[in-house]
Amino acid sequence: MIAEFAPNIVNTLVAKKLKLTQQQQRQVSSNRSRRIASHKSSQDFDDNQLGEPQNGKVIGRFGKHADVEDSLGIVHRCHMRRTITSVVCGDDVLFRPGKDTNTAVAGVIEAVHDRKSVLTRPDFYDGVKPVAANIDQIIIVSSVIPTLSLNIIDRYLVASEDVEITPVILLNKVELLNEHERQDVEQQLDIYRKIGYQIVFTSCKTLSGMAQLSACLKGKTSVFVGQSGVGKSSLINALLPHADEAIGDISDNSGLGQHTTTAAKLLRFEQGGELIDSPGVREFALWHLPVERLTYGFREFRDYLGGCKFRDCKHGSDPGCIIRQAVEDGQISVQRYENYHKILANMDELRPAHMKV
Repeated sequence: MIAEFAPNIVNTLVAKKLKLTQQQQRQVSSNRSRRIASHKSSQDFDDNQLGEPQNGKVIGRFGKHADVEDSLGIVHRCHMRRTITSVVCGDDVLFRPGKDTNTAVAGVIEAVHDRKSVLTRPDFYDGVKPVAANIDQIIIVSSVIPTLSLNIIDRYLVASEDVEITPVILLNKVELLNEHERQDVEQQLDIYRKIGYQIVFTSCKTLSGMAQLSACLKGKTSVFVGQSGVGKSSLINALLPHADEAIGDISDNSGLGQHTTTAAKLLRFEQGGELIDSPGVREFALWHLPVERLTYGFREFRDYLGGCKFRDCKHGSDPGCIIRQAVEDGQISVQRYENYHKILANMDELRPAHMKV
């Protein structure tokens, strides 16, 4: 209460006790003012200024606010009740629109409906965080530039399998391949076809494969994931010319692109279907997963789980490992098996110290 009604007194007391400089005093005062303003703007709702509760969908997430689209297609920028732990793009919500449409934030989200699926990512400090909801499929975008990496594709596949959302592998910029290179790439990706994954080849320049991609996206809610520079924004622009997605350049030093998406948003296709474009779903870390979930994420391993000689089998040089035997018998790809062990080793290296046993 003192901080709200007598900030100057508090500032003076703090300054005397801690001997703050004038610049530090101004910073403390500024921080306190922002905190108080934020508290009031996000919590002090006048119910008389709000309309009746109705259902809507979150189509944008911007800091402490969310854009909610109602059944008529009208978008309302909303606050969130304190009782709501998270709101992400794709959420179906119950909200109350503001009666005064001239205000910058004109509505309040009252509740989030149950999610049929949720895409998550680990956070070093906050655990596993949701980044998109009610997803039907994850489009794993790779490219021949910077380079085609099956190890990265496998990481995304494990993440998709863990949240039980159907993955689709997309290879972009195929116009850069000559005939021999195209055959080599087809052969590399054939291991994924054999275990049941859908593969799409696209080019934003020649529009090759775009019809197949559009058919894949029709009637579903999808997200694009992949490293920077693989052409996610270019694909969105090709599919939705009015989306006007910013496109980042490829770095001459790293060979990687620059991330261009800065806020989560939901885009709709004319033929039906939705695409969630969010900075939170660009890349996935796997260090939060138990080893058992990583192993389960390799779907061709599942028929062999529980059959090894030892319960704590690491599926390496352990005697009686039937997964390794399946690799030797040609039932499991050597490449996938090696990537499994690379990911396993990398997970432990990246796992935060406070999460290590």
